Amino acid sequence: MSSTTQPIARGSHFNRILVIAGHAFTQLVRMKVFYFLAVFAVIAIASNFFDLPQHEGPESIGMNVLRSIKSWSLGTMTLFSVVLSIVATALLLPKDVEDRTLYTILAKPVPRIDYLAGKLLGVLILVFVSLAMMDVLMTVVLQIRSSMILTQQIAMAQSQGWPQDAIESLRAETALHGPNWALQGAVFAVFLRASIMASLALLISTFSTSTLFTTIISSLIYFIGHFQADAREAYLQAGQAGEGVFARMAALVFSLVLPDFQNFNVIDAVIEGQAMPLVALVKLSLIGLYYAVFFTIASWFVFAEKEF
Repeated sequence: MSSTTQPIARGSHFNRILVIAGHAFTQLVRMKVFYFLAVFAVIAIASNFFDLPQHEGPESIGMNVLRSIKSWSLGTMTLFSVVLSIVATALLLPKDVEDRTLYTILAKPVPRIDYLAGKLLGVLILVFVSLAMMDVLMTVVLQIRSSMILTQQIAMAQSQGWPQDAIESLRAETALHGPNWALQGAVFAVFLRASIMASLALLISTFSTSTLFTTIISSLIYFIGHFQADAREAYLQAGQAGEGVFARMAALVFSLVLPDFQNFNVIDAVIEGQAMPLVALVKLSLIGLYYAVFFTIASWFVFAEKEF
């Protein structure tokens, strides 16, 4: 028994999953393509510090610049995390088959559900660490810009003789667009969306023989997921009275299988400076957990029938 498979074969399910996750994380970090994606994400977020409009008045600049930084940063995080979660998951199983690592692991007393859960966890750790680093960068940029803009706005307000209560109101409004807990909730929502896509890509990769096929189908489902609610509503409205129960049951099954990414549109409200209710974050967490567990169990059923 090799040194890499000894700790995997021993211990509890949780320990085996952690060991496999650690191996998957290390394996993904060594892939240079993700360095390129990370550099792209960092440049996209950092560019918000320099690309500032100067043709508006100080008051307009304050809200628009901070809103723009949050919009571009969260958009970059979403794009990066979704691409990373899909591509990373799509690469793991084929690479293990190519390197014959999969045969070595499954030849030992390692349940296949532990193997799949470990691989998924490794991807999620990588996505989480990447988002955390980008979150720190975004927060720093946003904090610096908030302080600069607030100083400019207060100086402008004082020069125009604004009353103190109006200045305090301006200060509070600017703070709503700066770093706060609602913004951190939005970043966590980005992570939850990436988690759903990683677990979906895991399911597709269990019956796919091509990394490209897994990537394309996962991306297509991600695109469809943004219009699922509209399509479901149109389908229900188009149904005849006698078909109402059947249509609703079909729509329910469809929504349980295919994620509805319109639920994550709460991020738009955070960009506009609104707070994210705790109940909304809990709802998104439960949605993310449901699909991650559902797709992982489905992957296990498919993977258990394959011969290695």
